Amino acid sequence: MEAFLVSTSIVAIAEIGDKTQLLALLLAARFRRPIPIIAGIFVATIANHALAALVGQVVSMAVGPEIMRWVLGLSFIAMGLWMLVPDSVDDEDDPVKRSHASVFLATTIAFFTLEMGDKTQIATVALAARYLDVVVVAMGTTLGMMIANVPAVLLGNAAAEKLPLKLVHAVAASIFVLLGILTLMGFMPSFGQ
Repeated sequence: MEAFLVSTSIVAIAEIGDKTQLLALLLAARFRRPIPIIAGIFVATIANHALAALVGQVVSMAVGPEIMRWVLGLSFIAMGLWMLVPDSVDDEDDPVKRSHASVFLATTIAFFTLEMGDKTQIATVALAARYLDVVVVAMGTTLGMMIANVPAVLLGNAAAEKLPLKLVHAVAASIFVLLGILTLMGFMPSFGQ
Protein backbone atom coordinates (compact mmCIF):
# COMPACT_ATOMS: atom_id res chain seq x y z
CA MET A 1 0.00 0.00 0.00
CA GLU A 2 2.91 2.33 0.76
CA ALA A 3 4.30 1.95 -2.78
CA PHE A 4 0.91 2.84 -4.27
CA LEU A 5 0.28 5.86 -2.03
CA VAL A 6 3.80 7.25 -2.35
CA SER A 7 3.77 6.78 -6.14
CA THR A 8 0.39 8.48 -6.47
CA SER A 9 1.33 11.41 -4.23
CA ILE A 10 4.73 12.09 -5.74
CA VAL A 11 3.45 12.12 -9.32
CA ALA A 12 0.29 14.13 -8.58
CA ILE A 13 2.38 16.83 -6.89
CA ALA A 14 5.12 16.73 -9.55
CA GLU A 15 2.54 17.19 -12.31
CA ILE A 16 1.16 20.47 -10.94
CA GLY A 17 2.08 23.07 -13.55
CA ASP A 18 3.93 20.51 -15.69
CA LYS A 19 3.92 20.54 -19.48
CA THR A 20 1.56 17.55 -19.57
CA GLN A 21 -1.05 19.56 -17.67
CA LEU A 22 -0.65 22.26 -20.30
CA LEU A 23 -1.03 19.65 -23.03
CA ALA A 24 -4.20 18.31 -21.38
CA LEU A 25 -5.66 21.81 -21.27
CA LEU A 26 -4.71 22.56 -24.88
CA LEU A 27 -5.99 19.26 -26.28
CA ALA A 28 -9.30 19.76 -24.49
CA ALA A 29 -9.61 23.28 -25.88
CA ARG A 30 -8.65 22.11 -29.36
CA PHE A 31 -10.72 18.95 -29.68
CA ARG A 32 -13.56 19.58 -27.21
CA ARG A 33 -13.84 15.86 -26.49
CA PRO A 34 -13.00 15.30 -22.81
CA ILE A 35 -13.79 11.56 -22.61
CA PRO A 36 -11.42 10.34 -25.36
CA ILE A 37 -8.78 12.80 -24.13
CA ILE A 38 -8.99 11.44 -20.58
CA ALA A 39 -8.92 7.87 -21.96
CA GLY A 40 -5.89 8.75 -24.11
CA ILE A 41 -4.08 10.23 -21.12
CA PHE A 42 -4.79 7.07 -19.14
CA VAL A 43 -3.60 4.67 -21.85
CA ALA A 44 -0.50 6.74 -22.64
CA THR A 45 0.41 7.08 -18.98
CA ILE A 46 -0.03 3.43 -18.05
CA ALA A 47 1.94 2.35 -21.13
CA ASN A 48 4.67 4.92 -20.56
CA HIS A 49 5.00 4.30 -16.84
CA ALA A 50 4.93 0.52 -17.22
CA LEU A 51 7.67 0.85 -19.81
CA ALA A 52 9.58 3.21 -17.52
CA ALA A 53 9.33 0.79 -14.63
CA LEU A 54 10.64 -2.05 -16.80
CA VAL A 55 13.29 -0.54 -19.06
CA GLY A 56 13.61 3.16 -18.19
CA GLN A 57 16.76 2.69 -16.21
CA VAL A 58 18.55 0.92 -19.05
CA VAL A 59 17.45 3.50 -21.63
CA SER A 60 18.53 6.44 -19.49
CA MET A 61 21.98 4.89 -19.11
CA ALA A 62 22.27 4.18 -22.84
CA VAL A 63 20.99 7.59 -23.99
CA GLY A 64 22.74 10.46 -22.29
CA PRO A 65 21.05 13.65 -21.12
CA GLU A 66 22.47 15.62 -24.06
CA ILE A 67 20.84 13.37 -26.67
CA MET A 68 17.61 13.31 -24.68
CA ARG A 69 17.64 17.12 -24.54
CA TRP A 70 17.85 17.34 -28.35
CA VAL A 71 15.19 14.70 -28.92
CA LEU A 72 12.76 16.39 -26.54
CA GLY A 73 13.56 19.92 -27.74
CA LEU A 74 12.92 19.01 -31.35
CA SER A 75 9.78 17.10 -30.32
CA PHE A 76 8.39 20.22 -28.62
CA ILE A 77 9.06 22.31 -31.71
CA ALA A 78 7.45 19.65 -33.93
CA MET A 79 4.37 19.61 -31.67
CA GLY A 80 4.20 23.39 -31.86
CA LEU A 81 4.32 23.33 -35.64
CA TRP A 82 1.74 20.51 -35.68
CA MET A 83 -0.62 22.73 -33.70
CA LEU A 84 -0.48 25.28 -36.55
CA VAL A 85 -1.57 22.76 -39.18
CA PRO A 86 -5.34 22.94 -39.49
CA ASP A 87 -7.06 19.59 -39.27
CA SER A 88 -9.50 18.74 -42.00
CA VAL A 89 -12.09 18.56 -39.26
CA ASP A 90 -11.14 21.87 -37.61
CA ASP A 91 -14.44 23.65 -37.87
CA GLU A 92 -15.05 26.13 -35.06
CA ASP A 93 -18.79 25.92 -35.59
CA ASP A 94 -18.98 22.13 -35.43
CA PRO A 95 -16.50 20.48 -33.04
CA VAL A 96 -18.73 17.39 -33.03
CA LYS A 97 -17.18 16.28 -36.36
CA ARG A 98 -14.01 15.15 -34.58
CA SER A 99 -14.19 11.41 -34.04
CA HIS A 100 -13.55 10.01 -30.60
CA ALA A 101 -11.03 7.59 -32.10
CA SER A 102 -8.90 10.31 -33.73
CA VAL A 103 -8.92 12.45 -30.57
CA PHE A 104 -8.03 9.40 -28.45
CA LEU A 105 -5.17 8.45 -30.79
CA ALA A 106 -3.78 12.00 -30.97
CA THR A 107 -3.91 12.33 -27.19
CA THR A 108 -2.33 8.93 -26.56
CA ILE A 109 0.58 9.61 -28.92
CA ALA A 110 1.13 13.16 -27.67
CA PHE A 111 1.11 12.17 -23.99
CA PHE A 112 3.23 9.08 -24.47
CA THR A 113 5.84 11.09 -26.38
CA LEU A 114 5.81 14.05 -24.02
CA GLU A 115 6.31 11.81 -20.99
CA MET A 116 9.53 10.33 -22.43
CA GLY A 117 12.35 11.53 -20.20
CA ASP A 118 9.98 13.60 -18.06
CA LYS A 119 10.41 13.87 -14.31
CA THR A 120 7.42 11.61 -13.69
CA GLN A 121 8.90 8.91 -15.90
CA ILE A 122 12.21 9.19 -14.05
CA ALA A 123 10.31 9.12 -10.74
CA THR A 124 8.54 5.96 -11.89
CA VAL A 125 11.87 4.27 -12.60
CA ALA A 126 13.18 5.28 -9.16
CA LEU A 127 10.00 4.23 -7.34
CA ALA A 128 9.95 0.85 -9.09
CA ALA A 129 13.57 0.30 -8.10
CA ARG A 130 12.80 1.34 -4.51
CA TYR A 131 9.65 -0.72 -4.00
CA LEU A 132 10.39 -3.59 -6.42
CA ASP A 133 6.73 -3.70 -7.45
CA VAL A 134 6.34 -2.61 -11.06
CA VAL A 135 2.56 -3.09 -11.19
CA VAL A 136 1.73 -1.19 -8.00
CA VAL A 137 4.13 1.65 -8.81
CA ALA A 138 2.79 1.98 -12.38
CA MET A 139 -0.77 2.00 -11.03
CA GLY A 140 0.11 4.65 -8.45
CA THR A 141 1.96 6.92 -10.84
CA THR A 142 -0.85 6.59 -13.37
CA LEU A 143 -3.42 7.58 -10.76
CA GLY A 144 -1.23 10.56 -9.84
CA MET A 145 -1.18 11.66 -13.49
CA MET A 146 -4.95 11.34 -13.73
CA ILE A 147 -5.48 13.34 -10.52
CA ALA A 148 -3.37 16.16 -11.96
CA ASN A 149 -4.56 16.10 -15.58
CA VAL A 150 -8.29 15.34 -15.55
CA PRO A 151 -9.13 18.76 -14.02
CA ALA A 152 -7.01 20.40 -16.74
CA VAL A 153 -9.01 18.55 -19.42
CA LEU A 154 -12.31 19.65 -17.90
CA LEU A 155 -11.11 23.26 -17.60
CA GLY A 156 -9.85 23.26 -21.19
CA ASN A 157 -13.13 21.83 -22.43
CA ALA A 158 -15.13 24.50 -20.59
CA ALA A 159 -12.86 27.29 -21.83
CA ALA A 160 -13.08 26.03 -25.42
CA GLU A 161 -16.68 27.15 -25.67
CA LYS A 162 -15.54 30.73 -25.14
CA LEU A 163 -12.24 30.78 -27.04
CA PRO A 164 -11.76 30.92 -30.81
CA LEU A 165 -10.00 27.77 -32.03
CA LYS A 166 -7.43 29.69 -34.10
CA LEU A 167 -6.33 31.57 -30.99
CA VAL A 168 -5.98 28.28 -29.08
CA HIS A 169 -3.85 26.87 -31.92
CA ALA A 170 -1.61 29.95 -32.03
CA VAL A 171 -1.08 30.05 -28.26
CA ALA A 172 -0.45 26.30 -28.07
CA ALA A 173 2.00 26.42 -30.97
CA SER A 174 3.87 29.34 -29.43
CA ILE A 175 4.16 27.62 -26.07
CA PHE A 176 5.43 24.35 -27.53
CA VAL A 177 7.95 26.08 -29.82
CA LEU A 178 9.16 28.15 -26.86
CA LEU A 179 9.50 25.00 -24.73
CA GLY A 180 11.46 23.41 -27.58
CA ILE A 181 13.83 26.35 -27.89
CA LEU A 182 14.34 26.53 -24.12
CA THR A 183 15.00 22.79 -24.02
CA LEU A 184 17.55 22.99 -26.85
CA MET A 185 19.24 25.90 -25.08
CA GLY A 186 19.49 23.84 -21.89
CA PHE A 187 17.00 25.82 -19.79
CA MET A 188 14.58 22.92 -19.23
CA PRO A 189 15.88 20.38 -16.70
CA SER A 190 14.52 16.89 -15.99
CA PHE A 191 16.39 14.59 -18.30
CA GLY A 192 17.39 12.14 -15.62
CA GLN A 193 19.96 14.50 -14.12
